Amino acid sequence: MLHFTKMNGAGNDFVMVDNRHGALLLDKASIARICDRHRGVGGDGLIAVEPAQNGADFRMRYYNADGGEAEMCGNGARCFGRFAARLSGRTDLVSFETMAGVITARLFGDNVQIEMSVPHSFQLNETLDLAGDTHTVHAVNTGVPHAIVFVEELEAVDIRKAGSALRYHPHFAPKGTNANFAAQVGPQALAIRTYERGVEDETLACGTGMVACALIFHSLTGAASPIAVQVRGGDTLQISFEHDGANYSNVKLTGPADFVFEGETALIS
Repeated sequence: MLHFTKMNGAGNDFVMVDNRHGALLLDKASIARICDRHRGVGGDGLIAVEPAQNGADFRMRYYNADGGEAEMCGNGARCFGRFAARLSGRTDLVSFETMAGVITARLFGDNVQIEMSVPHSFQLNETLDLAGDTHTVHAVNTGVPHAIVFVEELEAVDIRKAGSALRYHPHFAPKGTNANFAAQVGPQALAIRTYERGVEDETLACGTGMVACALIFHSLTGAASPIAVQVRGGDTLQISFEHDGANYSNVKLTGPADFVFEGETALIS
């Protein structure tokens, strides 16, 4: 039996497991079964705590709901920080290694602030055809690749159709991208919807997507840090950063990371 903890980060939900002993071997099919919302525990992904390899406190392994491993997940990283802190008895700060670099999480009660890896691969004002409609698309990698389209009416977006078209667009081949649609709702505020690669559907929140939208918003408008981002799950998170005219640094994401329940499952190989 596999003991797990279910966590929620602004509506993005995860199955958390402790693999510090290194004995837990989960394959892609097992992870997909655990994340299945009808026949498993259900989650946007599975996250494992493992021993650090390069000097941090822990190592974070993140798997999407389809069982494929991904470089990073912002909401997952906040949940990881709080989960790892509870496992280790820490109350203030936790560092952990990811495929996108070392992440630092600071705990403020139910909220967690994570310092993101340095964003890169900015692309602005690309014109792409999405399901028969032409859109201006921007892109950036905030640990994982994201594409962003700004719209006037966020609720009018057919997220599965447009999101899938953007996620699989040849411009982002071969690995594809996460797809975000954003609307400005204030001088330093956005509302966004995200179609996540690996989940292959809209999720209630995406941490790296929030950061991507905020940085692109700043690049296009000069909006000051911090930028508030409203997500589909109903929460508003804060993205802060420093910008020297050419590069972004000290990028931080602050928002909730909640424990939901614990349990055991036999859905493993």
